[in-house]
Amino acid sequence: MEGNDVIELAGGFAAVDEVAWMAAVEAALKGRPFDRLRSTTYDGLTMEPLYRGRRDAEALVGRAAGLPWTVMARVEHPDPGEANAMMMEELENGAGGIDLIFAPSKHARGAGLAIDTIDDMERLFDGVLLDLVVLRLDAGYQTRSALAMLLALAEKRAIDPAALNVRVAIDPIGSLAANGWLTGSIDAMSPRLWDLVHFCQDTGFKGPLTSADGRTWHGAGASEAQELAYTLATAVTYLRMLDGARCEDLYPQDRVEVVLAADADQFATIAKLRAMRRLWARVLDASGLEQKPLLIHAETAWRMMTRRDPWVNMLRTTVAAFAAGVGGADSVTVLPFTEALGVPDSFARRVARNTQTILIEESNLHRVADPAAGSGAVEAMTDALVAEAWKLFQQVEAEGGIDQAYCSGSVAAAIGRTKEARARAIATRRDALTGTSSFPNLSEKAVSVMKVSEPDIGRSTTDVVLPPPGQGELSRALVNEAASGATTADLSRARDALQRLDADILKPCRVARHFEMLREASDAYLEMHGRRPTVLLANFGRVADFTARATWAKNVFEAGGIEAEPSEPLGDAESAEYAFRKASADIACLCSSDALYAETGAEIAAALKKAGAAHVYIAGRPVDEDGALEKAGVEIALYEGCDVLGALRMIHASLGLSELDGEED
Repeated sequence: MEGNDVIELAGGFAAVDEVAWMAAVEAALKGRPFDRLRSTTYDGLTMEPLYRGRRDAEALVGRAAGLPWTVMARVEHPDPGEANAMMMEELENGAGGIDLIFAPSKHARGAGLAIDTIDDMERLFDGVLLDLVVLRLDAGYQTRSALAMLLALAEKRAIDPAALNVRVAIDPIGSLAANGWLTGSIDAMSPRLWDLVHFCQDTGFKGPLTSADGRTWHGAGASEAQELAYTLATAVTYLRMLDGARCEDLYPQDRVEVVLAADADQFATIAKLRAMRRLWARVLDASGLEQKPLLIHAETAWRMMTRRDPWVNMLRTTVAAFAAGVGGADSVTVLPFTEALGVPDSFARRVARNTQTILIEESNLHRVADPAAGSGAVEAMTDALVAEAWKLFQQVEAEGGIDQAYCSGSVAAAIGRTKEARARAIATRRDALTGTSSFPNLSEKAVSVMKVSEPDIGRSTTDVVLPPPGQGELSRALVNEAASGATTADLSRARDALQRLDADILKPCRVARHFEMLREASDAYLEMHGRRPTVLLANFGRVADFTARATWAKNVFEAGGIEAEPSEPLGDAESAEYAFRKASADIACLCSSDALYAETGAEIAAALKKAGAAHVYIAGRPVDEDGALEKAGVEIALYEGCDVLGALRMIHASLGLSELDGEED
């Protein structure tokens, strides 16, 4: 190539228009309906197989073009010294911010920082330049106390609060959903927030004070539109609370952060983040507030993480982080691939951190503002999500706001219906979980996680007397008491007595959990008996007759922790009986063609039962008009689209395997 020569990359390809494409589609479908190519989301939105580009689309800009998102690293070790070592490792190796998860946080999941006094806070931040790092402070009901500790430490180090970049995750709605109670109504709690607003305005402390956390809804099973609607309704509630502070020079929209879950559905995640910016702009317009970009933090979804074959989580989180970056997140936390197994070690955290570093430094995803703008598919999905989420948001507002809607049970009921629909898709493997419900590995090696003791969040030992909420007096007193040695528990306890608000608990649920329970039961069986429950795949006919179904059946049985032992090609009932007696199997599954099932399937099944097979199953869905297969002992037909989870549970029950504790996590 010389000078300004231009290479036409499409020059070697034939031009194809939509008419030609439709002709090719009709030929491929062979008379089947075009609707087979359409898909439907859990919100009931129809997605077409092909879209035209949108030349009229405008970029939805959050962070400035060319500015990378902030790489956040989650720190959750209970011990302040260990947490400090983790934090320093993250910051020295590419992280730009730290997501501090304290033990009382709804996202701690059995771990979390245990910070009792300002001395603990000093250990936590030993060697950390507080004014040069982005911090998210997520401490549940102790978030205000943790902030007071942090500000007391900053004062001790003579750091101007205005120089800090701290996001304070005060989220009473999330606490209500996660715990089932609040210490008071939103109206009753507002004066505390107003006091904090005045204090922050007076001291120059910037950044969000409230966090509308979509992970609460997503983790419990919400669809994209539901997550958007309930998160938006939460953000609007906090916007109203902040506006009530009546503080000079306050821009309440600057004090709200939104957190969204990024999952492995790449295009849905991109569209969801873009939709949130449009929804927020609509809210500000309706509120008469100045248009300002919404601060969006994204975290890869807890719901999609698996304990089995956790290496696949690297693929899931990479797609999710990519989508979050393209969708315009201001900051991203990637959950380490072993997060569902415990506190991740250095290797798992390095992989999570480097996932983002590579996307930024090598893939340059941040160089273009809203790179998905103009994509027909993404624009259509964004439009549809905005419309559906706004409709749901209006329903919540009609009930009196998200707190009232949640207490009424309507929010949990709506999420519950979506969760049930997704559970059916998981059970039938329409939504496949690689490494868990599909392509399982029974010989996988255990991965390492850190051993941590249960965090001790401390107990109140001193009656701290604080002034009532005012115009910063309470917040100042909290900082002073923290500097004087009061514990986090002391500061959290010293609050106004408010009438308790109760509601149902919205539990998070990983979609792989029920398949994992089957594997755990198999592990317990292995430990007790020295082997796993085993199925003989009774392959009969030619190799071409049984290979596809035998491969499929092996995949299904091993998803339930039942080891599959394939037989040699069987020719008749006698060879089937011999094969089962020779095998170390408990049950058997017929694998062949429909024609051979009709011809010799009943004889093979009877022979397997005679040889000692406790139960006989069949791969496929053959027509058994005269009931010969059923009479011969065939119990369950396993086929693509059947309730695989339900079938495996029945097989477990027939083998006497006990299903372990099914608590969601």
